[in-house]
Amino acid sequence: MSTDLNPFFRHIAACNTATLPGRRLAFHLGATPAGWVTPELLPVLLEHGMTHADGVVTLSDPSRLERIAEDMARQGVYRSHHELFDVRTDVDAPPVARIDRGALPLFGLMAQGVHLNGLVRRADGLHLWIARRSMTKRLDPGKLDHLVAGGIPAGHTPAEALLKEAAEEASLPASLLAHATPTVNIRYALDRPEGLRRDILHCFEIVLPEDFIPRPADGEVEEFSLIPLTEAFRLVRDTDAFKFNVNLVLIDLFLRTGLIDATSPEGQRLRAGLDGWRFFAPATPAQA
Repeated sequence: MSTDLNPFFRHIAACNTATLPGRRLAFHLGATPAGWVTPELLPVLLEHGMTHADGVVTLSDPSRLERIAEDMARQGVYRSHHELFDVRTDVDAPPVARIDRGALPLFGLMAQGVHLNGLVRRADGLHLWIARRSMTKRLDPGKLDHLVAGGIPAGHTPAEALLKEAAEEASLPASLLAHATPTVNIRYALDRPEGLRRDILHCFEIVLPEDFIPRPADGEVEEFSLIPLTEAFRLVRDTDAFKFNVNLVLIDLFLRTGLIDATSPEGQRLRAGLDGWRFFAPATPAQA
């Protein structure tokens, strides 16, 4: 499909607003670079026994991070999500600590989530199941979303998190989900009011039977709709109807299905933007 691709770049730019390190201080867990914190947060961190030297804030004992974050939530520094995430220094690295999900941006720690493109092949072409987020959601209420999407809780692999979210959000049975395949990991670094989001999205894809109808199960989705993939293309190109990071996963889908020519210079630029490497890796001040 021939089109002006500039509107797609705006979604990638909107998810990569962070300049690293910028004003931030490097945050280390023991001797390992893990994230970034703002100078404004430094007094609170020092009160909790962290140290600061040469532009690096260090927590010598990473196992204390969970308790420190709990104390900071009680102090009103951030709003707890009451859900623990593993703290990792890279996508395949072992967890070095756990922390409340709401505190991840505060420390600029890497967060991971799963997104599922639920496709249906019909006589008139590919269709995509989309969800409308509940108006009670903290983030982007009422926006369009994937059939299944969510964070990866502590102790879960991406596949396990996908299985959990699929059952809870869309009543998608494990027997169907077994046909889902991983496609790509998407990275971005985004400044938000709650802090620095350094996210990795583990993207999956499934072709569903025409008679499957997803049903909201946990109150996080208002409704599901099945739309032509070309309509999803138009919505991403012309509107901000989708939750901010869903646009990136759909751009990848458009590249892989040929709606955007992945071999063109613009397509290659879009792919490089989805990889997000230059925004992502934590660095010591000497490396930044």
